[in-house]
Amino acid sequence: MEGRCPARLARPRDVSLEKKSIALARADRQEGRKETEPMLSYQHAYHAGNLADVHKHALLASALDYLTRKDKPLSYLETHAGRGLYALDGAEAAKTGEAAAGIARVEGLGWFAADHPYMRALAAVRAQHGAQAYPGSPLVAQALLRPMDTIQLCELHPQEFSALRSATRRSGAVLHKADGREMALALTPPTPRRGMMLIDPSFEEKADYTAMPKLIGHIAKKWNVGIIALWYPMLASGAQEAMVRTLRRHFPEALSHEVRFPPAREGHGMIGSGMFIVNPPWGLAGETERLSELFASL
Repeated sequence: MEGRCPARLARPRDVSLEKKSIALARADRQEGRKETEPMLSYQHAYHAGNLADVHKHALLASALDYLTRKDKPLSYLETHAGRGLYALDGAEAAKTGEAAAGIARVEGLGWFAADHPYMRALAAVRAQHGAQAYPGSPLVAQALLRPMDTIQLCELHPQEFSALRSATRRSGAVLHKADGREMALALTPPTPRRGMMLIDPSFEEKADYTAMPKLIGHIAKKWNVGIIALWYPMLASGAQEAMVRTLRRHFPEALSHEVRFPPAREGHGMIGSGMFIVNPPWGLAGETERLSELFASL
């Protein structure tokens, strides 16, 4: 973190509790096992900085900004961290053009003031890694959290994990090369209990849509004070709709926010971005209203 001390390491976990929680997560995945095995083929480098990232990272940064205003430590956990750092002038970004239609476009339109927490995080990453660097959510969090806070990140893909380790090597983050769903249960409730978890799967596996409500239900039961944020794609096929209905039914007081935008290219199935947030921090609803107006103007 530019100009910051690393966040402190997490305290040792109760190993027996971890084993029990991992066993529970694995048991939940036995039905339809072939569908739920990680495919490990998704590469976010092709999509980094797209409009879905703008939506997700603006809300993540706003939530963390609110949490860090109080002089109390917090925990930040992430289940599908990815590589953490992306190059918008790389071959992957150039191939899809999603960053050009995403963060580059909205910056040109002046969507975010320089003091917006999303822009502060982006500026910190660019100062350290260059003007074409783009932070994944781990580095957005890393830029905004304080030395007293803890960061725990999960990533299963071997190459992405290696890149994540390199991107966060001086941050004090605790990394887990493990299945994010299993570790989400094993790591909750964290110490300190105050904090936030981001669940951000690729949704390449159809079973993710049915697994997420059950997973969030388990986490919320174990960590009732935690902010639990799920990102999901809005697809032309409507594959996400049943999942969202289930989540809204089980968590009627949660913050549910969706934005729509033009497909990245002809025939592309993603037509929007959704965030479902259990125990949303105060004031975040105001940011969702502002984002709704901005996305509607595209």
